Amino acid sequence: MAQAFRSQRVLTPEGIRPATIVVEGEQIASVRAWSDVPADAALNDYDDLVLMPGLVDTHVHINEPGRTDWEGFETATQAAAAGGVTTLVDMPLNCVPETIDVEALEAKRAAAHGKTWVDWAAWGGVVRGNANSLPGLVDAGVPGFKCFMIHSGIDGFAWVDENDLRLALEKLRGTGLPLLVHAEVAGPIEQATQAIGAEPASWRRYMTYMASRPNLAESDAIRLLIELAEEFQTPIHIVHLSSAGAALMLLESARRQGLPITVETCAHYLCFAAEEIPDGATELKCAPPIRNAENRERLLRALEDGHIDMITTDHSPCPPAMKCRDEGRFDKAWGGIASLGLALPAVWKVMHGRGVKLESMANWMCSAPARLASLDGLKGALVEGADADIIVFDDAVEWTIGESDLHFRHKLSPYVGLAARGRVRETWLRGEMVFSAGEFFGAPRGIEQIYT
Repeated sequence: MAQAFRSQRVLTPEGIRPATIVVEGEQIASVRAWSDVPADAALNDYDDLVLMPGLVDTHVHINEPGRTDWEGFETATQAAAAGGVTTLVDMPLNCVPETIDVEALEAKRAAAHGKTWVDWAAWGGVVRGNANSLPGLVDAGVPGFKCFMIHSGIDGFAWVDENDLRLALEKLRGTGLPLLVHAEVAGPIEQATQAIGAEPASWRRYMTYMASRPNLAESDAIRLLIELAEEFQTPIHIVHLSSAGAALMLLESARRQGLPITVETCAHYLCFAAEEIPDGATELKCAPPIRNAENRERLLRALEDGHIDMITTDHSPCPPAMKCRDEGRFDKAWGGIASLGLALPAVWKVMHGRGVKLESMANWMCSAPARLASLDGLKGALVEGADADIIVFDDAVEWTIGESDLHFRHKLSPYVGLAARGRVRETWLRGEMVFSAGEFFGAPRGIEQIYT
């Protein structure tokens, strides 16, 4: 039987309007006028709650197989579903084995089987010496690749230099697949860290950690990536941009020239500021670091002006002991913020206060990341032929995020206590409800999205 989803406020590519979404099987059959409900369709009427496309989060660390005590497919995808994320893309480095060849990709697929509450895909990895493995991963269906220009924190996922980047980009030339890059280089960080010294009390201060990873580390990396994008004409995507200084200006110039470069920032760079982070609050350690309030404002303006394409979470959890809260030293703590499923209400609180419309949120968190992962037309928009991934969003409710709202494995997150706006009331994955009013329904039915 067909289903109809109706509201006075449906977020379509043309804007928010009264509409009825007709779903047949797993796909959207049509988007119609509000009153045009097929006689044989089961009607779900949501009055004036917002119906919007399921979010697509292209920067998530699931850590399975191999480090399931850090996270895992079941808990990660439940957290995603609770926050309206119906598709996520897993990063290749924190699992064992790292996703740097087809054998490792198959191990990940086996680990995910029967555990995923939302749909997912896997980025391949580019590391020193694996250029010849990239064509096989392309053929196996990864939507793109991720690399680091500095130590990743994982010894088995080796950082790459300019020569490695050239080898990888040559292999990817003509595929249309993006190379996602952690854009920091080591030189400025090593110099800054040496200047700071090893005084333990100093490393309890967030400002010390921020100073240890200066803006120059990002801008130097991005300058090289722009040169390579121009030379190879292969898509390059800058993950988790934190610096709104020279790095952002370089990117704005490159994009005006039409170079194939996209860029994301993350929810934590928009919701927190360095001056507000207490001593020892290592749950807020990430790389690149959260910078000051002025920098945050410039990132927000860059989003609004179209210079940054999308918002992701970079959900990067770990066992709480690895955050070293007892010492509170930022130099010793694992770098990564647990945030999956919290981005929409956290960022919407900020954006609503700035007068930003929900249509922009859908662009940054649905359609743009879907394009990055080659899922446009299937995910990220309520259009005919797309998967019926629909979330019911109460955009007006004000609330405070609590520990009970965290559905990922470990409940240590800086978002606890944060003021939020809007709640996901229901999440539908390919025409079936998977989450409603704090509860999960059915069984894990997510599938891998394979690039073809």
